[in-house]
Amino acid sequence: MDSLKEFFSKATKWMRIPGIDLIDVLEIIIIAFIVYNVVKWVRTTRAWMPVKGLMILLVFWLIASILKMDVILWIFYNTIGVGITAIIIVFQPEIRRALEQLGQQSFATSLRLFSENKEKEERFSEKTIEELVKGTFLLARHKTGALIVMEQEVSLGEYEETGIAIDGIVTNQLLINIFEHNTPLHDGAVIVRGNRIVAATCYLPVSKNMKLSKELGTRHRAGVGISEVTDSFTIIVSEETGKVSVARNGNLIRNIDSDYLRMKLQEIRKDKTKESATKKKPLWKKGGESK
Repeated sequence: MDSLKEFFSKATKWMRIPGIDLIDVLEIIIIAFIVYNVVKWVRTTRAWMPVKGLMILLVFWLIASILKMDVILWIFYNTIGVGITAIIIVFQPEIRRALEQLGQQSFATSLRLFSENKEKEERFSEKTIEELVKGTFLLARHKTGALIVMEQEVSLGEYEETGIAIDGIVTNQLLINIFEHNTPLHDGAVIVRGNRIVAATCYLPVSKNMKLSKELGTRHRAGVGISEVTDSFTIIVSEETGKVSVARNGNLIRNIDSDYLRMKLQEIRKDKTKESATKKKPLWKKGGESK
């Protein structure tokens, strides 16, 4: 009987809960605070896409560890140092900006983890869609070049800082005035966040995609470029032809009409509204809600 007790005691030893004191609880809270804010920061920067690639590599590492693939594990272990250095170099602007924002905030502000005003809940309305469509095709009719970038989940703050602050409600009249020839704001891109134009004359990264048509100018290449590094939706009006194009995820769709543009904007709005509703839904209602 004693041997049986000893066997079960050894078998269940790993299941015993270690003693937890106040310092351990405080340590868990601090780690959770840091992890939450780092993940939240990464999700709103262009670093999110490369991070998803790193997650795939970690999955491969886990599989290699389970299957004991020594060569692959040796490669991982010998390149991890170089990889960390490369990540710091690549994400240096984002890291610097995050530290600057942290330094500008008070301690009390930093502790408000779940504050609603920290989430970009504002989504563009149906009225904004109509104003964008109307303004875009009025510009196209007069062959006035335009570049309108609509922010999604990845923040465009880095590019917003290169332009001039506007902070005005989206209207077709405002768009026409901004892109009118020989005006101070006509050159560069307009950034739209929610229902507001936040900045104009913004500089965007130019795509180096060699598959793009040689007849495309800097405006189209900039529109594709910003869609390659962020999840933004870009509307481009050609100054030479008056044709309207859109760019998303590095893909350029040319010569679209007003119905197509309205449809794409409504699709984005529907996706964002659904995502926002999912975030706000209480956990206890997700499983028991009747259809």
